[in-house]
Amino acid sequence: MEPTVDRSEIAFFDLETTVPTRPGQGFAILEFGSILVCPRKIIELESYETLVRPHDLSLITTLSVRANGITADDVASAPTFSDVADKVFDMLHGRIWAGHNIIRFDCVRLREAFAQINRPPPEPKGTIDSLALLTQRFGRRAGNMKMATLANYFGLGKQSHRSLDDVRMNLEVLKYCATVLFLESSLPDIFTGTSSVSPNTTTRNRSNAKADVDGPGPSTSPPSSTRNSDNQISPSTHDPVELGRAQPDPFDLGPLVDKIETEPLQPNDDMEEEPSIATQSNTITESNEFLEPDEVSIPSVTVTTVPFFRGPQKIQILHRDTPLQIHCGALKVRFGVSTRFVDHAGRPRLNFVVDASPNLCSVLDACDNIAKRFVDSDSNSEWRPVVSRKPGFYNAPTVRFQLPTVAEGDGVRWITEIYQKESSSSSSSASIQHVVFSRYDVAELEQLIRPGSFVDAYISLDPYDYQQNAGIRLVAKKLIVDSN
Repeated sequence: MEPTVDRSEIAFFDLETTVPTRPGQGFAILEFGSILVCPRKIIELESYETLVRPHDLSLITTLSVRANGITADDVASAPTFSDVADKVFDMLHGRIWAGHNIIRFDCVRLREAFAQINRPPPEPKGTIDSLALLTQRFGRRAGNMKMATLANYFGLGKQSHRSLDDVRMNLEVLKYCATVLFLESSLPDIFTGTSSVSPNTTTRNRSNAKADVDGPGPSTSPPSSTRNSDNQISPSTHDPVELGRAQPDPFDLGPLVDKIETEPLQPNDDMEEEPSIATQSNTITESNEFLEPDEVSIPSVTVTTVPFFRGPQKIQILHRDTPLQIHCGALKVRFGVSTRFVDHAGRPRLNFVVDASPNLCSVLDACDNIAKRFVDSDSNSEWRPVVSRKPGFYNAPTVRFQLPTVAEGDGVRWITEIYQKESSSSSSSASIQHVVFSRYDVAELEQLIRPGSFVDAYISLDPYDYQQNAGIRLVAKKLIVDSN
């Protein structure tokens, strides 16, 4: 079905969905809302909103209701997605799409919904993801880049997490951000010099002039999953601001629209892709960057946002202003390598479970509490404690170590440095050898990290807040496995 009428409007849209409660469950659309906006006058021309009944009402759990307030009773008599697919297609197909975090979430869910009813999905002629756009242009002066935080910053009220309300709030946030940027670009020395915002958080200062010309730096994502930045309004479409130079009207999206290139939409992997690390020497060197649990001073632990992080807000846990990394010695493996979890790109998220020592639990519990307070200030996500204490086994706590993977060619590889310790009967010393894997072989890794074996782990703490789940991942940077 090809568009036969003028489709120059920008289609802002938003989905509300169920929240998966187990691996592989997937999402079900509960509500679709969209407005068509004139790109020249930034006014709403048309709107459409509908609840959607999923094929299985049991998918609407308490976690799902907590996220958006939509209950099973609300959608019991609503149309199915198949019933509203024609209208959704007509609203979106052949238009510029806009929304907050739509590239990574809403667009993916929409394609899944059309695939489930065996219909081709609508295609955009361009996409404006306000999460990427505002991160690049407006900076993190409002805190994190969630819609609720941005709306609160501008005094626009509380986000309702309902589709039509959210897209209208999204449009208002863009208008306010554009006004601020227009004022700053008109008189940069006055507004950026006297405001309480650090000049480094704006996008119009001299230190970013080269970035505005050359575009953003290289992404850590695989090329196949990285979107052309033009579809997120590339910095290359703007020159550094000069005093006395005529500035474009920030409310006129026409020039921006003209620069958007048509490109098939794919999920964006920027937020989840593990960064590659440089190959290190086979010799293990004890680094003071990794602290023993007893060396961690809890009052010195703080949480802050990662500056200049590309994507949604990323937080980090610091110890005396340095990223906290911990060395844990002689931990017993409770459960070996698991491959049942995958990331959003379908790559295996390898992990294994160890018994946690009391001093390690004390540090991790404290970090949990500090990070949770930081995230809870503006998040509806369910916090998952980093230390697991099962009912009936409270005195036998465990933690899960992640073995990050990175795309390499057509496959993947893990980037954790792995060593094997072997004791010699003729010597009191132990030999430590770097384990080199010729290929990505989980079975080989399972033979090495077995239940009952012991590991020395060098870990980093990686807080996350993603798809209504939040917590701290323990990422294994280096492992020494005792084969005895």
